Amino acid sequence: MAAARSPAQPLMAGVGLDQPFFDDKNRAFWILQSAGWTGYFILRSLSGFSNSMGLVWLVHTALLTATGYSLTLLMASLFRRLIAMKPIWTLVLSLAVVVLAATAFSIIETWSVATFLKPNLELGPRTYLSAILLDFALLAAWAALYYGINYFLLLESEIKQRERLESQASTAQLAMLRYQLNPHFLFNTLNSISTLVLLKQTERANAMLARLSSFLRYTLANEPTAKVTLAQEVETLKLYLEIEKMRFEDRLRPHFKIEPETIGARLPSLLLQPLIENAIKYAVTPSEDGADIWINATRQGQGVRIEVADNGSAEGADLSASPSTGVGLANIRDRLTQAYGPAHGFATQENDKGGFSVIVEIPYETGDKDT
Repeated sequence: MAAARSPAQPLMAGVGLDQPFFDDKNRAFWILQSAGWTGYFILRSLSGFSNSMGLVWLVHTALLTATGYSLTLLMASLFRRLIAMKPIWTLVLSLAVVVLAATAFSIIETWSVATFLKPNLELGPRTYLSAILLDFALLAAWAALYYGINYFLLLESEIKQRERLESQASTAQLAMLRYQLNPHFLFNTLNSISTLVLLKQTERANAMLARLSSFLRYTLANEPTAKVTLAQEVETLKLYLEIEKMRFEDRLRPHFKIEPETIGARLPSLLLQPLIENAIKYAVTPSEDGADIWINATRQGQGVRIEVADNGSAEGADLSASPSTGVGLANIRDRLTQAYGPAHGFATQENDKGGFSVIVEIPYETGDKDT
């Protein structure tokens, strides 16, 4: 549904007010500069009329406004260069610029008073001094506002740049973790295919190669940092298990119990594959009878609970912490941290089937929140 168009939108677009104010620093400067000195002119004019100064006061005020406007343009030109210096030099030189500008301002103001308002005014040091103090305060306030706005914009720019770099680093970390999985899985699968070839079981080797090709085509279609739905992840796991079934046949018995409410939940792609691999390695491989592997997903409030369990010897809990297990569970922990920060859960435990369980809890996210 299209957003309602404001009647003032064309006018705002015409003057550049339909975008963030400081996106165009040059435009923002001229708007603030003009608005500020216009306000100065109006306030001084009203002050003069309230004191019955007459129309000549407008001439005097207009001259001062033009002087202030011009001097601050020169100051801005200098400040753009001074702001890049060391802070001490910026402060000292900026103060000197303000003093010089205030001196010029006071000379013009005093001349204007003597010319238009008080023709009999005697000009002397005291006269100029009384004017320079007020002019110095005015220009110092302008300089403080100028630097305040520009330092704020510089700080905001640095914060955005840091956030962008942190995001890029996080994306690179996720990609690295994801790419760790393919070599790890490929080594085991290709080793099995090699064994089948040596045993002259050509048909089984060809079937495994075909399924490996389907699995890689499916997984490589996704970006390494992308999130997929749980339904897509389950389909990927089934492709992976078809390959492993070629190795273990009836010794590998997978069972899926995925609640319908969870199939649209999104999670990092290939997040669960190392859990299945871990279960195969420590539950199916050591046992002559093999093992059952359960993949359960349930909705819990605003989150999703995913459990991968087996009925092996529960040695996986100890073995998963050893260096020999490679990237497995450590990879998942890192990927969960990168993807969700503290808003996730990860636990390993012995289960009531006498085997090993890994429990992952993640926030329930749909495509609208996928990044």
